Amino acid sequence: MTEEEGKAADASRGAPVENTGPLKGLKVVEMGQLIAGPFCGQLLGDMGADVVKIEPPGKGDPMRDWGRGDYPLWWEVVGRNKRSVTANLRVPEGQDLARRLILGADVLIENFRPGTLEGWGLSPERLHQDNPGLIIVRVSGYGQTGPYAQRAGFGGIGEAMGGWRYIVGDADRAPSRMGVSIGDALAATYGCMGALAALRHRELTGQGQVVDSSLYESVLQVMESLIPDYQHMGYIRERSGSALPGIAPSNVYPCRDGEYLIGANQDTVFGRLCTAMGRPELAGDPRYANHIQRGRRQAELDALIADWTRTLSVEELEALMIEAQVPAGRIYRAPDMLADPQFAARESIIELAHPRWGTVKMQNVFPKLSVTPGRVRTPAPVEVGQHNGEVYGDRLGLDDDALAGLKARGVV
Repeated sequence: MTEEEGKAADASRGAPVENTGPLKGLKVVEMGQLIAGPFCGQLLGDMGADVVKIEPPGKGDPMRDWGRGDYPLWWEVVGRNKRSVTANLRVPEGQDLARRLILGADVLIENFRPGTLEGWGLSPERLHQDNPGLIIVRVSGYGQTGPYAQRAGFGGIGEAMGGWRYIVGDADRAPSRMGVSIGDALAATYGCMGALAALRHRELTGQGQVVDSSLYESVLQVMESLIPDYQHMGYIRERSGSALPGIAPSNVYPCRDGEYLIGANQDTVFGRLCTAMGRPELAGDPRYANHIQRGRRQAELDALIADWTRTLSVEELEALMIEAQVPAGRIYRAPDMLADPQFAARESIIELAHPRWGTVKMQNVFPKLSVTPGRVRTPAPVEVGQHNGEVYGDRLGLDDDALAGLKARGVV
């Protein structure tokens, strides 16, 4: 058994997992809820940070209830590697608890509407007076400034404003969406990246700062050449289904028993595909001889390839593509991932012991670091405020009587 396999086995048995992450020792306070803020906290926690999540007393983060019917399993992913405390941030005593926790933190994450922290007496200016090295990650729909800053903004709104929604789907239908909350995930990821960059600046200067990550700008960041395409060519990208306009062949093609993705738009790769098809002459055909010509005849070329793939099973086509060294792959679902040897070899999916579910399988920590790998050390907290005594006792010196009083007053 390899060392990594041993660690995975420890996790599956519920044994303590060593924190080997590069962010070990970094103290993070997460005040966000739903997706964007908590996913940013998950990313930092996965890489070893000590993440204390502040939840409202009672039901806690709404993510605890998100899932399919009686199975709110999303929380198990986004809440992993975190400790849960409660604080009513709408009352002065709760705000004071948060302030005291933040005083000893390296990073604060929040994804409330701009102005909310200020209304609670927790403005960046105030927090930096007490903790000048603090990194404050603020995730919001439209950013902390500008005429839209105070508008309510969820991931889908950021996807629409950032240009994503317009180009997703089939040309003859209304804009579609991805099956995941990509806008929230991107804003969280850029918030995490900003925090790491800010920590480097703090290492050099001792100075903290605010990381302002907006949903719409995070989406805009991945929109490739959408803006200059319009500026210089007047070209507006449209919905194009499963293909990218002008990139051919690169599409999902039908087989006898399913679908298969082939990406052979590079000249040499296209030549290998033609040979695998038994049509090597197509690579030298002037209609398909280079990237531009293939792009102009994209639909024609896709139809030609589809006529061939329909005669094969997915397994037969895959064998041909592997032999020809053509980038291609199956369209995976969860059961396919769980059965795939590549996922198993790289431990892309792990299994955690869990007091409620028995075990929970989920994605591992990515990217993989060779010396200081991140790990899923603990499952998501089962109870709201599960670590009140541990965190408030160790960090703020509150004893059981003090916590009981706070609970009686509705503060925790």
